[in-house]
Amino acid sequence: MRSDFDRELEQRLVRYAAIDSQSDETSPTSPSTERQLDMSRLLMEELETMGAADVELTDYGVVLATVPATVDGAPVMGWCAHVDTAPQFNATGVKPVVHRGYNGGDITFADAPELKLSPENSPFLAEKQGDDIITASGTTLLGGDDKAGVAIIMTAARHLLENPEVAHGKIRLAFTPDEEIGRGVDARLPADMACDFAYTFDGSKPGEVEFETFSADAAVVTVTGVSAHPGWAKDKMVNALHLAAKILMTLPHVTMTPETTDGLEGFIHASTIKGGSSEAEIKFILRDFEREGLAKKGALLQQVCETVQATEPRAQITCEIMPQYRNMRYWLENDMTPVTLAHDAVRAAGMEPVSIPIRGGTDGSRLTEMGLPCPNIFTGMQEIHGPLEWISVQDMAKALRVALELAKRAVPG
Repeated sequence: MRSDFDRELEQRLVRYAAIDSQSDETSPTSPSTERQLDMSRLLMEELETMGAADVELTDYGVVLATVPATVDGAPVMGWCAHVDTAPQFNATGVKPVVHRGYNGGDITFADAPELKLSPENSPFLAEKQGDDIITASGTTLLGGDDKAGVAIIMTAARHLLENPEVAHGKIRLAFTPDEEIGRGVDARLPADMACDFAYTFDGSKPGEVEFETFSADAAVVTVTGVSAHPGWAKDKMVNALHLAAKILMTLPHVTMTPETTDGLEGFIHASTIKGGSSEAEIKFILRDFEREGLAKKGALLQQVCETVQATEPRAQITCEIMPQYRNMRYWLENDMTPVTLAHDAVRAAGMEPVSIPIRGGTDGSRLTEMGLPCPNIFTGMQEIHGPLEWISVQDMAKALRVALELAKRAVPG
């Protein structure tokens, strides 16, 4: 039987997902896109309507609000989710579709008849028979990453504000932009959140409480060749594209790329290449669970660039490596109280907690590194960043129950 929470979560996700709030890594602004603020302003209106306190939009694009405490003496908890959707796939014109009471078979897409979502290409779907499944229509991602987290937090906040008899401490809400491009946490955010610890709601399967993430760097390799008219180029032209291709082929693409690694293995991922024969640019992301492994991957990329440079001294090859975030475990392992509290909340919500290293990162990775402990809680999102993305409304409701248990269990005594 569908609960009132199920209905509210479904309505919120369908409403939020239809808003284009994609981020753009090529933009220098913060937020990187104006369209993210469409989502942020809607959240502000809803928060004010439901009676949240201290509702504001910071000049760096984060919506902040407070659910006031109903008891004294409790620590201040934070709940975070990001409003942007991934730039890797089309997010314009999202049309959410609710497949009510999933029958266990294939799910088809109205706008892309050739697509099929089934337990064969998404095995976890086999466990969701009878659930209400939300997808997009086939030509866009859904955006449950992380609008599912937004919907869960907003529903939990609304419930607590309307039920002051529930004992809980102050809860600070933060809805960030630009998480998908690694720019969601401004240096001012930890102080502005003003809480003792926090949780991002940005995970996958029910029961997951994540406190180990990748450590991450970005790299930009620029290859400057020698330009010449191709008709008179003999012994003059140095083709930057050829050298860029040589760099890519010299890297260990059989053993150190995303498609050839899993578990605790890191990778070097060439994410984009652009340019022409005169100049080419390759963007990489470097990932490893340990600082040492990440540093080795950066050193390997630099060594490959130097080796290719040596084969053609007339060219110029530069490799710039930029830190992004670090494994939150390095800080959380010194005080596991927020993790233990989350494990207890998951159990109270009727599940067994699962904590395994995640092959990604969250805003919580940066917040933790900056001094605000911030593990990650599941939302139910599946097959993210592509047209087969889906989520179970009932899994979202499980995450909502965890949020409410967290609020109650943070009260002393």
